[in-house]
Order: sequence, then structure tokens, then C-alpha cells
Amino acid sequence: MWEGLNRRRFPRVMFPCLIKIVHKDGAPSTLLTHTENVSLGGVCVIVRRHLEMFMPISVEMDLLDCEDTLVCNGKVVWTVRRKATEEFKPSFYDTGIEFTDMDESGKARLEKMIVHLLKTKNNGLVV
Repeated sequence: MWEGLNRRRFPRVMFPCLIKIVHKDGAPSTLLTHTENVSLGGVCVIVRRHLEMFMPISVEMDLLDCEDTLVCNGKVVWTVRRKATEEFKPSFYDTGIEFTDMDESGKARLEKMIVHLLKTKNNGLVV
């Protein structure tokens, strides 16, 4: 087990849901992708291009709870290029996004979903 797990501020769960990322730095760019894992503090996504550190973004995430998408602002806090498995396929980047201003109702919805996943999936916790 990864030793850093206990130092994490928020537990992460595997939750592959649809997420829309919109750059807020003037670049008219929108990315539609899936989450790798999610926590109350942020989300890890896989994208086809490198996103700059601390880039301000808007996030829309479908929590699959039959409610409207969860919307908040965030910022890119880390990015790691994945190893290319084949020459002709595009590179992908694991990218960490920190939520910066999620409202209380959004936090409550996200926490409810995470707690549910932790209780129902033995392997839901990301290590």
C-alpha cells in the first residue's frame, strides 16, 4: 500500500464520469473527458494535451445522481505525461485539478457520492 495514502487530505475514489473543462485564461478551449479518480478536493483526468500549471479553469462534472452537473472553478496543480505505447498514437497526460470554489451543496453531493462508493466498492479507494 502506498505510504502517502494516510497523508492525503481527502480520500480518492475511482469514479469514471464525464467532465467538461473550460480554460478561463482567455483561451477559448473546452476539453471533454472522463475522470480517473475524484475527491472532495479535486479530480484527476486524462487529457490529450498538456495543461499549464495553475491554469484557472471551470469544471462541469456529471455525478450520475440524476441532478444537474456539478459546476465549480478549479486550477491545474500537476500534470504527468504518460508513456506512449505506440508511435502513431497521441500522448496523454494525467492531470490533477484542485477545486477552488465549490459551493456547500456541491460539496455535500460529492461527499455523498464518495462515501457511497467507499462503502459499496472494496477497490473504490485509490492507493
